[in-house]
Parts: sequence; structure tokens; C-alpha cells
Amino acid sequence: MFKTAALAYSYDGSFEGLLSCVFESYVWKETPLAIQPDGDGPGLLLESKWIETDPEHAGRVLRSIPQRIGTEAEELVRLGFCTCLPDKELLLLKFLQLGFAHGPRVMDMLADDTVDALLKAVLHLRRESHRYLGLIRFSVYGPVMAAVIEPRNRVLPLIRDHFCDRFGGERFMIYDAAHRMALIHEPGRSAIIPLEAWTPPQPDETEERYRRLWKGFYEAIGIKERRNERLRISNMPKRYWKELTEMDGGGWGAAVARSRARARSASPSAPGGAGGAPAAESLPAPGGSGA
Repeated sequence: MFKTAALAYSYDGSFEGLLSCVFESYVWKETPLAIQPDGDGPGLLLESKWIETDPEHAGRVLRSIPQRIGTEAEELVRLGFCTCLPDKELLLLKFLQLGFAHGPRVMDMLADDTVDALLKAVLHLRRESHRYLGLIRFSVYGPVMAAVIEPRNRVLPLIRDHFCDRFGGERFMIYDAAHRMALIHEPGRSAIIPLEAWTPPQPDETEERYRRLWKGFYEAIGIKERRNERLRISNMPKRYWKELTEMDGGGWGAAVARSRARARSASPSAPGGAGGAPAAESLPAPGGSGA
């Protein structure tokens, strides 16, 4: 039986860190009022308990999920961690408590608020990641293709295989400016790495020409008499338009990155080069953590 503890767990923000929090909860038979990544303070009214990431503890929890709840539950937990759901960490802890108590049938407990909220959040994640399979617009900077996105969820793990297979012979980067992480790929290896900021270089003449050609093609094939704005917005939510070359001339992603870099450059503690970002001409080398 778990008791509610008037404290908040703090952890490093990693998936292993969250599983370590689950292990800690079971050791002390307690359910915290909040689980917060480091830097997202739970507030002054709650005592904070730092949970160190322990690979052994995390591994024990992870192995127990398919054994006691099922592989479907393991996938749900992994995807749930990538969602933008507020307090997702606490929700995942409560889901695992239910799962370890009820076994595989927890996946059918659709009337339970915890299960229902988690399934809806994962559905939102899947839908957004599917949209990005057709939405991402790459620009070419020398030998590297790069794109900037700002998704609500952490979609990079879900779209990684698609783009690595499709552009297996290319060097490319997809930078998630919202979550400050990047998918880096070069032939034979790929990685998703943390990246505080990245500023694309100014497009050269060839890139500008291709952008104009793409936008011209987009406008040429449109039939004004058959335009249906309501249907268009339904199929393509407006929040994604700013990331499309054909909608604004192709400069939005770079403008977002540059504005963020300029904001960070005002801080003397900003790491790295100007604006805390790596130099535009030297993209982070693939093969870091997750390679």
C-alpha cells in the first residue's frame, strides 16, 4: 500500500532517471505529489527530494514492465515519456502502480483516469509525429541538410527511423528548438543529442533559388477556385504553417533559432559560441549518446 508523501521528486530529466524515481517510490512505498525534471522546481511549499539516476535500478524497473504488465505497456510508458502532457512523470508512476497491481488487464481499464489520460496523450504524440513525416523542410548548408521544428511533443525518437532510412546516404540534422535536442545522422550512424541552441547559416544563392522554385511550384499547382481554407486548416493546422518553406518563403525556422541565439548572447554565462550555439559552419558530429 502506497502512502502519499508531501514532497516532490527531482531528477535529471532522462528516461532512466524517471525509472529510478519509480524504483525509489517502491522502496519507500510512497507516492510523491510531484516528479519534476531538474530546473523545473515544484514550488516553495513542497520539500524536494533529489533522485539520483541509477542504471541498475532503472534496468530492474524496465525489465519488470514487460514481464508483469506486457510489452504493450512498456511501449506505452516509453511513448508517454515523449508526450507534452503536464505532470507526465507522476502520471506514468501511477500507471505503473496500477499495472504492477493488476497486470496486463490494466491496458483495458479505459475508464480509469490515469490510463485514459496516458492513452490520449500518446495518441496526440503519434498524430503529431505522423504529421512531421510530411512537414519537415530541409535546407542545404554545404554538405549538410538541416531543418528546424518546434513540436509540442518530443517527436524525434518516433520520426528517427523514417528519415534515417529515407536519407540513409546523407548527412542531416533535425533540430527540435522547443525541446533543445537534435537528431544527427550521417551514413551508418545516427544519434539524438541535447543541443541548447543552433543557428543556421544564411542560405547561399543555390539554396535561395531552390526555395523560390519550390514556392513557385506550390503556387502554380494551386487552383484558386477550389480553395477551401476550412478544410485546409483541418488537414494542416495553422501552427505548422510557419515551418513550411512554401508558406512564408522558408525563413521561419532560421529566424526562430537566430532570435533565441541573440537572446542567449545577452547572458554572459551562455555556453558555447555566440548565443550559446555551436558555430553554424560546424554542425555537431554524429555518433554521440544514442549512436
